[in-house]
Amino acid sequence: MDLEQFEAISLTPEQRQHMSAAAIKGLLNLVVAQAVALLVVTLVSLIISGQWGAMSAIAGGMTYLIPTSMFVLHLVLRLHSQKNATAGTFFIGEAIKIGAAMALMALVVKVFGTNLNWLAFFAGLLVVLKAYVLLLIFKKL
Repeated sequence: MDLEQFEAISLTPEQRQHMSAAAIKGLLNLVVAQAVALLVVTLVSLIISGQWGAMSAIAGGMTYLIPTSMFVLHLVLRLHSQKNATAGTFFIGEAIKIGAAMALMALVVKVFGTNLNWLAFFAGLLVVLKAYVLLLIFKKL
């Protein structure tokens, strides 16, 4: 494969602005979908397992929703600043997000102790992790 046959794509400022707006909308839709999915799981956990089940579901979902929200905020601010994003910055941000999620999980386990409902905790976490499927189903991603 000869790399000389590929040309760099040059975008006009209007095209860049349009792409940035679409990216921001997609990122914000993701956070909203995660929050809505967590709310549903929390209500189901409340009905099935009571107060500690609901709190465990919230805690599980928030261990990933909080770092994701911070990463999305970083990406949105970067898009608004018109700075070019690099793959390296994205992967570093993703690694920080995963590390923060793991630290929050450890904190939840320590704080909740024996009151933690593990099934509800993992249900909240899993639903937040896979909330993008809702966006794919409703064609919002």
